[in-house]
Amino acid sequence: MSSQLGYQLQDCADGYVRSGETGVKSVSLWRNTKSPGEDLNGRQRSTLPGITGIDVEARSSDTLALVPLVQTKLYKRRWVMLFLFSIYSMSNAFMWLQYGIINNVFMRFYNIDAFAVDCLSMIYMLTYTVLIVPVMWVLSSYGIREIVVVGSAFNCIGAWIKTGTARPGMFPVTFFGQFVCSVASVYVLGIPSFLASVWFGKHEVSMACSIGVLGNQLGIAIGFLVPPILVPNVEDLDKLAHHISIMFYITAGVATLIFFLVIIVFQEKPEIPPSQAQAAMRNMSPQEYSYLASIKRLIHNKSFILLIITYGLNVGSFYAVSTLLNRMIIDHYPGEEVNAGRIGLTIVIAGMVGSLICGIWLDKSKTYKQTTLAVYFLTLVGMLIYAFTLDLGHLWVVFLTAGALGFFMTGYLPLGFEFAVELTYPESEGTSSGLLNCSAQVFGIIFTICQGKIIDYYGTLAGNIFLCIFLLIGTIMTGFIKADLRRQRANQVAETNAKKPGCQEEGLSSPLKEDKV
Repeated sequence: MSSQLGYQLQDCADGYVRSGETGVKSVSLWRNTKSPGEDLNGRQRSTLPGITGIDVEARSSDTLALVPLVQTKLYKRRWVMLFLFSIYSMSNAFMWLQYGIINNVFMRFYNIDAFAVDCLSMIYMLTYTVLIVPVMWVLSSYGIREIVVVGSAFNCIGAWIKTGTARPGMFPVTFFGQFVCSVASVYVLGIPSFLASVWFGKHEVSMACSIGVLGNQLGIAIGFLVPPILVPNVEDLDKLAHHISIMFYITAGVATLIFFLVIIVFQEKPEIPPSQAQAAMRNMSPQEYSYLASIKRLIHNKSFILLIITYGLNVGSFYAVSTLLNRMIIDHYPGEEVNAGRIGLTIVIAGMVGSLICGIWLDKSKTYKQTTLAVYFLTLVGMLIYAFTLDLGHLWVVFLTAGALGFFMTGYLPLGFEFAVELTYPESEGTSSGLLNCSAQVFGIIFTICQGKIIDYYGTLAGNIFLCIFLLIGTIMTGFIKADLRRQRANQVAETNAKKPGCQEEGLSSPLKEDKV
């Protein structure tokens, strides 16, 4: 049965609706009547009016159980949870880029080639694709606190491993430390939308997700800015080792402080849910939720599959640009390592502003597809302008075009997360976000390797046009995504039913008339 099918449901006086995911293949409806065929609790299955010849008994995996109109509440400490997660994400993102933005320095220090330095970035992407499925299972089975605590522990351990690698010849050890930090990233990237849904109300959930993503972007911004300042390109290897050591110890100290704050302060969820949609999710018993069944349903969601591909193309392009930015700038502006970092900072700061604006706009307008499509198209335009102006010989032009590119390219990140949650409700936000990020990591690895080789043989313009082609494909595919906003509809259903007098007396959610289940 298609998700387009509109069900004509009975009045509140006739029965209660069993809530379920939008577009389920079958639905259960129960009446408060005593008659032959009633169940052990005196309830009777009923078919949906106007639908014949169809078994409408819901599968347990498709339903959440009877949803009462429960009290919702927003706690002030939700901002503390969001802040803690954001600084933890910031620390991990910084360590992703601390090598790549000064790759020429580390090439000389460790006596390695450019691809080896690029691998220090790509290990984050590869580790994510391998570990995301078990980590998503942990998130759905044990909750967000365990994920954040374990992830911050890996982040701290990896940072301390790298403190002992500020010597030539220690590249294998520093690679291992980076690998440990990359494990922590698996516990970071899929969390913003999950955290926002668990702690924030429906009118601020998109903004909260944007702030969670913004923390990661802030870490990338610091990763662009700080390493070229802390590690100048000096000729003396002993002095260079001293500068590298300082950077590593500062990073480890910050990661340790964040780890202890997470252990002491971070909480699983508020006592009272922040929205009716979240209340419905809480009413799902563990027996009714199957992680593998959830993955299977997501794979059969055509709109979500399209979003997975388009998200991967966009964010994978961002990963490639971030990893190879130093090479592109140095190729046209030799000796400008510091300015290369500042250009990267400009990309991310502009993207942070874009993320925040997009989040606020989504909370007010709920125009998920239109906003996503517009931002995607403008990302393509920004990439084209950046590609054709990079070699003009004016750094101020590069700053302007990079800022415009960053505003839309990194501003797209929270849009993808929130659109995915809408398309897949009531599936776990962590699962949908994890699959999006897995796609981004795969495309990130492919694009980084391919663009790097194209730059080596054909120059930066050809490498950037390579990304533009895939951004064009992503823009076209985004236009085919159907805007099935399930989470918004669930909140609207609860609010509409709350206003019906008969249902308010019962304290239960009534069936909707002429609404899609």
